[in-house]
Amino acid sequence: MPSRRHIREAVVQFLYCADLEGGADPAALRGPFWDFVTESDRRSLQLATFRTVHHLAHGREGRLAEFVERQSLASTLLTAWPQAESLKIDLKRIAELESGWSTSFAKLERLPKDDDDASVAESFGDALEVLFKVDRDLAAARRRFLEGMEDFPALRGQMEAVAATIRRLQRISDRLRMVEEPEKFPEQADLARLRDSKADILELQKKADELVDLILAKKERIDETLAAVVENFAPERIDPVDRAILRLGTYEILHAATPPKVAMNEAIELAKRFGTTDSRRFVNGVLDKIAKQAAEVSEIQDVL
Repeated sequence: MPSRRHIREAVVQFLYCADLEGGADPAALRGPFWDFVTESDRRSLQLATFRTVHHLAHGREGRLAEFVERQSLASTLLTAWPQAESLKIDLKRIAELESGWSTSFAKLERLPKDDDDASVAESFGDALEVLFKVDRDLAAARRRFLEGMEDFPALRGQMEAVAATIRRLQRISDRLRMVEEPEKFPEQADLARLRDSKADILELQKKADELVDLILAKKERIDETLAAVVENFAPERIDPVDRAILRLGTYEILHAATPPKVAMNEAIELAKRFGTTDSRRFVNGVLDKIAKQAAEVSEIQDVL
């Protein structure tokens, strides 16, 4: 699970990006923003996925060589059975896709594994998707062939050798489905890292987006509160990073029932990480005034 700190850092980064002069509409910004922010995490997930796929592919070449040999003999046999032309076509399609699988996997293996360049990370993700797509098509073709064999009882014995090899190759694909969508296989303990990494990325985006939406819904009131505290306040006159941190902190103090000390301390940490040398003092001073005003209003309401 992403930490509260991680979520709030993402919120500040989003508010900053969305509030720059000429910035994109927040809704339109979300896709590119999350692609950028989660790039490192996604790359780590991709590498872990590749390593798992690489492990699963161990021994595939031997099974594939066996299939190629048996497929050739089976195709020759099927030529003598015009009524089984569909089986011959399906078998040929399997052979083509098996070759495509090997090509896609070889391309994936050739990609650099320790380069932080964004274009390389994107290429890695694309290459994984291509492999998964080929494997899904391959699984469908194998299923059609094996089901089609049921329509020709007289051929089952002669086709069993190639069918057995196809089933052995399919076991690799069955595991590959688990790697592609580990969240659908919670019982697989060996996929826990992939499952947790993928879930963390999605949960971070979900929680940060929810908090951003709450802040943007009250942005006008938040800015009015800041204007009452900061002399000559105008949003565009405050450093964009400080502005994002103040809006988050003000929202938490006034609208999220976050203890003021907690909100202020966390805002100071955000100012240390993202702001200038003066940000910490400035953010602390503004939020302290807002917290005191909020406390005074609360006391008056309690009396009333």
